[in-house]
Amino acid sequence: MAVHHFQPDAYKNTIGQHPPVLHIADGDTVITSTVDARGWDRSGEAAANRGNPMTGPFYVEGAMPGDTLEVRLEAMTPNRPWGWTSNMLAPHVVNPHAAAALPPSELARWTVDTVEGTAALEAPTSGLERLKLEVRPFLGCFGVAPPKEQSISTATSGEYGGNMDYKGFVEGVSAYFPVFAEGALFHLGDGHALQGCGEIVGTGIEISLDVRFSVRVIKGRTIGWPRGESPTHLFTVGNARPLDQALQHATTEMLTLLREDYGLAVSEASMLLGVAVEYEIANVFNPAYSVVCKLSKEVLSSLS
Repeated sequence: MAVHHFQPDAYKNTIGQHPPVLHIADGDTVITSTVDARGWDRSGEAAANRGNPMTGPFYVEGAMPGDTLEVRLEAMTPNRPWGWTSNMLAPHVVNPHAAAALPPSELARWTVDTVEGTAALEAPTSGLERLKLEVRPFLGCFGVAPPKEQSISTATSGEYGGNMDYKGFVEGVSAYFPVFAEGALFHLGDGHALQGCGEIVGTGIEISLDVRFSVRVIKGRTIGWPRGESPTHLFTVGNARPLDQALQHATTEMLTLLREDYGLAVSEASMLLGVAVEYEIANVFNPAYSVVCKLSKEVLSSLS
């Protein structure tokens, strides 16, 4: 198992079957970096076209269609001392009369203290001058090449992953993706220092990151939608619009997980979900919305 250091000098604004930037083996680790959603790098310079530029893709030896790629997110660290957000709610997340009264959105700049692990507005208004928040860095957009040789904009998401903007994809979490192309072709980018549920202003605190991840190929294991494992939960992610369709995809994937991994009958899985399921709205800003279906490991441990 090797450790690769890769410094990108070009980026992609679609996720697809692009020529790989690096071949890695099952079990290998990669240390690399990303630019932010507008293509600004660690120096604050424009290094790529705006729209979630991706680092990669990385070709994982042995990954074939029908397999599952596990990506272990080992470390994600902001590599510059500032990030930015929008300062206005997206019009579609409030009632029409409130949306009509919203002023135009502008960018707000945040100071990110990587030693202290906090973020604060650089020029706060009087109501937010004492606001200081703990950062929880995560990747907003990452995944594998989509099926049918598609190249899909990094603005959106699907069964391959993509722009899910789920704040739970933090350090220490494993993400699982269905493999649709030889080598999986893993892409990553769109770093956030912090974000609330839903990405309801269209951004988190957007920032460039240093990232360390490792990969594992699960041969012959076929899943339908992205999954994840944190220290406390197993979860599945559905990406679609309208919101109820994203929820349906996430719930169906969790139902499949419970049947295949825990041997539960449909009625048993249904009852378990009915009393123990947790949901998070990951994003309601992008062309495809994202919903996360979660089950506590403490609950699941009672099944074995």
